[in-house]
Amino acid sequence: MGRGRQKAKHTKIARELKSYSPTVNYSALERELGHPETDENQYVDKWADEYEDEYEDETA
Repeated sequence: MGRGRQKAKHTKIARELKSYSPTVNYSALERELGHPETDENQYVDKWADEYEDEYEDETA
C-alpha cells in the first residue's frame, strides 16, 4: 500500500510542471543581456592584482 498515493502525487506534480509558465520580466532581462557599455575597461580583470600567483617565484 502507499504506491498508489505516491504515484498519484508524482503524476499531479508532473502535470503542474508541464503546464507551468513563470512570469518573465522582459525589460529587466533586456537590461541584463543588453549591449555592453562602451567603457574600455570592460575587458580588464578586476581581480588580477588582488592575489599573487602561487607559482610565480618557482624556477623551472
